[in-house]
Amino acid sequence: MDNFVLLTILLALVFDFINGFHDSANAIATVVATKVLSPLKAVTMAAIFNLVGPLVFGTAIAAMIGKGIIDTKIITVNVIFAALVGAVIWDLITWYVALPTSSSHALVGGLIGAATAASGISSVQASGVEKIIFFMIVSPIIGLAFGFIFALLIMRAFRKSHPSKINHYFRRLQLFSAAFYSLTHGTNDAQKTMGVIAILLVAEGISLPTGNNQLPIPLWVIFSCAGAIGLGTFFGGWKIVKTMAQRVTRLRPYQGFAAETSSGIVLAFMAAMGIPVSTTHVISSSIMGVGATNKLSAVRWGIARKIVGAWILTIPAAALISGAAFMILKSLS
Repeated sequence: MDNFVLLTILLALVFDFINGFHDSANAIATVVATKVLSPLKAVTMAAIFNLVGPLVFGTAIAAMIGKGIIDTKIITVNVIFAALVGAVIWDLITWYVALPTSSSHALVGGLIGAATAASGISSVQASGVEKIIFFMIVSPIIGLAFGFIFALLIMRAFRKSHPSKINHYFRRLQLFSAAFYSLTHGTNDAQKTMGVIAILLVAEGISLPTGNNQLPIPLWVIFSCAGAIGLGTFFGGWKIVKTMAQRVTRLRPYQGFAAETSSGIVLAFMAAMGIPVSTTHVISSSIMGVGATNKLSAVRWGIARKIVGAWILTIPAAALISGAAFMILKSLS
C-alpha cells in the first residue's frame, strides 16, 4: 500500500476521531443537562455505545457515501485527501467557536469541493446530493416534531403524578435513552468514514467491488472507524456540550428522555434506509421541540438561529476548503 494512501486512511481516522470529539455533545448533552450522569460517566457510556453502533447495524450509509455523492471514476487519493482536509478544518473551526455543526455534511461538502476541483461540477452526482440536502432540511423538522409530540405524550400520561416521582423514574429511563441514541449516533457517523476509506481502497485497486458492483467494507475498516469515533467521543468536546446542554434550553429528565429517544428512532430509521443524515441536526432540533412544550420562549431561539446558520454554511464552506486543498496538492505533484 502506497505511503500517501496510508496517510489518507490515517487522516480519515483522524476525521472520525474529531467527529466523535466534535459530536460528543450530541450523545451526552441531555443526560448532562438533566444531571442524570456526571460528564465523565456520560461520555464513557457514549463512547462505548458509539463503538458498538457500527457493528450492530448494516453498512448501507457507508455505501451511499462511497458511491452516491461523486463519480467513482474520478476518485483518486488526492481527491479523498483533499475532501478530508476540508472536513477536518471545518470541524475544528466550528469546534473552536462552540457551534454544533454536522461532521457528516462537512464530509459531503469536502467530497463535492474536491471532486469539482478535480473534474468539474459534472463529477458530482446530483441525485445523491439532492437526497442529502432534502433530508438535511427534513430530518431536523422530524426531530423537532417527534421531540415535541413525545414530550407532550409523557406530560399527559403523567399529569397526575408528583414531579419528584416523574423525575425519579425518568432519571433511570434516561440512561437507556442516552445509550440508544449513542448506538444510533455511532452507526450513522462512523459509517460515513467507512464509505470514504472503502471507495479509496477500490480506487487504488486494493479492494475489488463485490457482486452487483457492491462496495466492499473490510472488517478492519469497520473496527478502526468504530474505534476512532469511540475514542473521540470519550475525549469529548466540552465547549459544544455546554452549548447543547445549557444554552439552547433547560431540560428535566423526562424531557431529556424524550429528546434522546425521538432522535434515536429517527436515526435508526434513516440508517436502515441507507440515508446519511446529520446526528447533530436531529438531536438539536429534538431538544428545541422538547423545550417548546413548556413555552416557545423556553427555547433560546437566538442561539438556535446561529446553529441553523452554521448548518447552512457547512457544505459550501467545507467544499471551498477542500477545493483549495486539492489545487495545492495538484500544484505540488
